[in-house]
Amino acid sequence: MRLNERWSRRYSRFTAWIKLITFYELAVGMKLTMSHLIHYKPVTLQYPHEKRILPDNYRGMLALLRYDDGTEKCVGCDLCEAACPSRVIAVVSAEVPGEPTKRYAREYSMDMTRCLFCGLCVQACPVDALAMTREYEWAVSDKRDLFLNKEQLLAIGDRTFRTREKRLEFQHLNLAVFNIATSNHPPKSVSVSLERDVA
Repeated sequence: MRLNERWSRRYSRFTAWIKLITFYELAVGMKLTMSHLIHYKPVTLQYPHEKRILPDNYRGMLALLRYDDGTEKCVGCDLCEAACPSRVIAVVSAEVPGEPTKRYAREYSMDMTRCLFCGLCVQACPVDALAMTREYEWAVSDKRDLFLNKEQLLAIGDRTFRTREKRLEFQHLNLAVFNIATSNHPPKSVSVSLERDVA
């Protein structure tokens, strides 16, 4: 039993010595290199001419969207601004003239140098006015070019999302009936409201 252990120890030392002299690990590495060289499949894309196929959930440049009649979807609720962890978005909202219950974003700006592309602003938007595009070619020589205003963000949305959805009033017909801002409601009579105040 001891003799077998002694011979196995000597044999393992001898094979280790042979591997050391013959550069066995180097030969194994060169064999692997030569097999890759013979069966070569290029991985590099010739970038300006070939573009990588992006996954469906790719989060690229942000865009503001419109309805099919050309009106902006953004209602100026500032939820995207509140959800943004790096404070990229700045929204100044205002009321629609003549319709005090409707709001819109008078000013909308994004500082894309600070954006994390996390998508939290897109998830926070209640009317789906924001979307992540597949645009990633935004290398500029001046950082101030990445401070995007509302018109630039709408232009990104127009060229990326060509098919637009209808306004909510036309998607859900019962919404137009219950919406306070629509003009199809008769005005309240003053006498009824006075009777309620007295009672």
